[in-house]
Amino acid sequence: MKVIRATVILLFSVMLGFIGTITVTKAQQEQTNELKIEKLFNGKEGTMVLKNLKKDKVYMYNKERSSKRFTPESTFKVPNALIGLQTSAVWDEYEVKRWDGVVREFESWNRDHSLASAMRESAIWFYQDMARDIGETRMQEKIRMLRYGNQDITGGIDSFWLDSSLKISALEQINFIERLVEEELPFEEKYQITVKRMMIQDEQDDYTLHGKTGTRLSDFGLGWYVGFIETKKDTWVFAVNINGSGTEAKNVTLETLKQMDVIEKGK
Repeated sequence: MKVIRATVILLFSVMLGFIGTITVTKAQQEQTNELKIEKLFNGKEGTMVLKNLKKDKVYMYNKERSSKRFTPESTFKVPNALIGLQTSAVWDEYEVKRWDGVVREFESWNRDHSLASAMRESAIWFYQDMARDIGETRMQEKIRMLRYGNQDITGGIDSFWLDSSLKISALEQINFIERLVEEELPFEEKYQITVKRMMIQDEQDDYTLHGKTGTRLSDFGLGWYVGFIETKKDTWVFAVNINGSGTEAKNVTLETLKQMDVIEKGK
């Protein structure tokens, strides 16, 4: 009976988490402001969701696509790093894994990496190795706790996020990043702070940009850029996906932030 009761409680908790995600998504969709940035996508299909956390305002381009799920590709390095730290698969952002000597697609991958440097260079092999150390049982448990996308890791412990079974929408990415910003994820606060620090890509006097790109390397037909930007006045979270590369998604994000006067146009 205890086993049955525990199972029922677990299933009910997962259902509540899933329902909660849907409720937030619908509320955001009903209160959105349209982003007129079609030209920035250069004729390619894509979407952007941008949220001002201080004012609780949501801006969106291509609302229909914003709720459509796609594989997260290397943007999954953000939750993967959190899970790795929480489960002690790595001790801190400085822990190094030795390069195995296999020559991969990008020269910057072909060396030893730490958790932080592998995030910056998007070195997939490091995070694949860490995922194997985490293991399927712990990985599935933590992804359910995070309510991350469709929570499906059946595509293989070291590849489920790469053009495989795990999928997430731009709106769900926004929800995840917002909870990370507020340090409200069900993980230790110190690990959330560490991962946010690892995501820093640009520090200026008037803003700090935290982000992670993702690209489907098989055909460069899907690109992501997700993260947040802190200014002196506000914090904005963003998620962009495009039928292109992660670099294109990042460029759309930066140009939109300039149009919205979040970043000065000259920078």
